[in-house]
Amino acid sequence: MRVLFIDIDTLRPDHMSCYGYARRTTPNIDRVCREGVRFDRCYCSDAPCLPSRAALVSGMFGIRSGVVGHGGTAADRRLTGRDRDFKDYVDLNNFHNIFRRAGMYTASISTFAERHSAWWFNAGFHECINVGGSGLESGEKVLPEALGWLERNRGRENWFLHVHFWDPHTPYRAPEDFGDPFENDPLPEWITEEVFERHRAHVGPHSVNELDMYDDAEIPGCPRMPGSASDMAGLRRIIDGYDCGISYADKLVGEILDLLRSQGIYDDTAIIVTSDHGESMGELGVYCEHGFADEATCHIPLIVKWPGGAKGATAGGLHYNLDLLPTVADLLGVERCGNWDGAGFADAVMSGEDVGRESLVISQMAHVCQRSARFGDWLYVRTYHDGFHLFDGEMLYNLSDDPHEQYDLKEECPELCALGAKIILDWQDEQMAKQPGTPDPMWTVLAEGGPYHASDKLLPPYLRRLEETGRKEGADRLRARHCRRS
Repeated sequence: MRVLFIDIDTLRPDHMSCYGYARRTTPNIDRVCREGVRFDRCYCSDAPCLPSRAALVSGMFGIRSGVVGHGGTAADRRLTGRDRDFKDYVDLNNFHNIFRRAGMYTASISTFAERHSAWWFNAGFHECINVGGSGLESGEKVLPEALGWLERNRGRENWFLHVHFWDPHTPYRAPEDFGDPFENDPLPEWITEEVFERHRAHVGPHSVNELDMYDDAEIPGCPRMPGSASDMAGLRRIIDGYDCGISYADKLVGEILDLLRSQGIYDDTAIIVTSDHGESMGELGVYCEHGFADEATCHIPLIVKWPGGAKGATAGGLHYNLDLLPTVADLLGVERCGNWDGAGFADAVMSGEDVGRESLVISQMAHVCQRSARFGDWLYVRTYHDGFHLFDGEMLYNLSDDPHEQYDLKEECPELCALGAKIILDWQDEQMAKQPGTPDPMWTVLAEGGPYHASDKLLPPYLRRLEETGRKEGADRLRARHCRRS
């Protein structure tokens, strides 16, 4: 059995042609999709990068593992404590070790562990290859390692290979000689000039005025990554930069798949394509970031081509990324671990059966503190720290009618807000009951000064920038909300 796990960072499904995007961004992944199952409503339980992969690998929600942020206490996995044996059962039963327990040689080509000091990510791998870019490398550094590994292991029967491409992640970094295959394609219709002008007035990091989070600095050596955008031409630079990152990653994936075909093992190799999170492209007034517990950030692609499995199927059930752990365990015949929070969907992989959960709770604690309920057509967002975006305490969106989260319906649909709040509260109670006495890490984040990317110390200079750029009213509102003690 051979399994190739393609991990493309910051990849939102509705910018992939196999998910219906008008631009042909992913022709190579499209082919894999036609030969497997496309999961249409898969979400990371915890966003962004570090919390998402912590959930995937451990099979545990961030509220249980403790990993919900990018810094401070909440960036570290909480200690197992007195139940820890000679080896930690969380690592012994993690995603990568499932393949090892199935008798496979396991390898990873990724800089993720180094980027986030998350060395637990490497547990279960026989071999880890780090090209040394700490997440800032472009895919041409990764591809030779992947091709070389496949050549060196040409005769090996049982392996699991994790290949991680960062190219759609900011700063957008596709090489200049890749060009812009989308320069003549239309921009998304929903961002009209009127909508864009509203976005220009947005208060909060990663608006079109501050694409470098809190300022408009451009990054040397990254010409596709603007510091700000003042017109529709600037908007095109943003959208094209992101889509080129996706297209370039797909090109590299295609070279890996071509090698598998030339080796005569493609048909018998299981292929999983997914991501850690998506990317805001105007949703909630934000661009080039993955900072919310919303659709743009937490909706991720999942494509599974499994030998003997369904072909050309689509599955519309709700799933978490952490559901993949018990799914793979079932597919490989490995015993499940009682500590996992995931619900397996192996039947959907093998037959295309449309199974899934009734609702999900998705979380973000690195840029804001939010927990959201995803149910039916609805996204209910509950905000505990607004990340300096002046969000209301609750928001409600009908994603079927309003996929880009433009119309908050909380005033019109209070009963749906109550349902969303109950879903979150019931979920919180259920998770906290699994390990009594441990704190909810969201409150730890708030006690330590707020989300890592919106901590108290970052506000004063941002207030000054708002005042200097004609947004004094927004600065005054932020000051009233976040500086009450002064």
